[in-house]
Amino acid sequence: MLRIPIDLLAEERVWWRRFPDQVLAGVDEAGRGPLAGPVVAGAVTMAPLTAERAYAGPLAGLTDSKQLTPARRAAFYDLLTCAPDIQIGVGWCSPAEIDDLNILGATHLAMRRAVAALPLLAGHVLVDGLPVSGLPCPSTAIVRGDAKSFLIAAASVVAKVLRDRHMEELAARYPAYGFDSNKGYGVRDHIAALFRHGPCPQHRRSFRPVQDALQFLPGLKA
Repeated sequence: MLRIPIDLLAEERVWWRRFPDQVLAGVDEAGRGPLAGPVVAGAVTMAPLTAERAYAGPLAGLTDSKQLTPARRAAFYDLLTCAPDIQIGVGWCSPAEIDDLNILGATHLAMRRAVAALPLLAGHVLVDGLPVSGLPCPSTAIVRGDAKSFLIAAASVVAKVLRDRHMEELAARYPAYGFDSNKGYGVRDHIAALFRHGPCPQHRRSFRPVQDALQFLPGLKA
């Protein structure tokens, strides 16, 4: 069956026709599911003409970061961050904040921080997934938005690349857990290391496998 390509700028074009002078941003996160490391959000905005040219040119093929190879993600990230007419904001929430707020609350906080970090004040935000509370401007939530919106897809690449690189840096500090390869996700080798060594300061104590490891190893502090 022939698959019809999705126009990733369709949502943006509708908004730009209605509000041509308003700054529109896309927001997405990376790192909700892992057992370790931060949750990171990216926010991206660009003018309509810039987006049209990028979509048809150097950023052609940009989509949900999870559907891209690491090399393609890195290439798109470099293009996004080096372009002077593309604005980027990034928000982070630490493992301690995740444990304090829960992962949903921390994800929303990271998204709010990313939007606040944009060089331009956004007038409206396209958000991947479900609605996000407390944003500094109105927003529209789009389920699977990273595969439907160009700005959200760009934000997903920013968040994913930055978080992956951060986890690779953490791997040098905590080599027992394989963060450079598993990025903190609960794969078999990571779980085995948790039960062998106990959690490190980057593990999320509120996540069940980490709690199980703490109970399994006597003498460890939660």
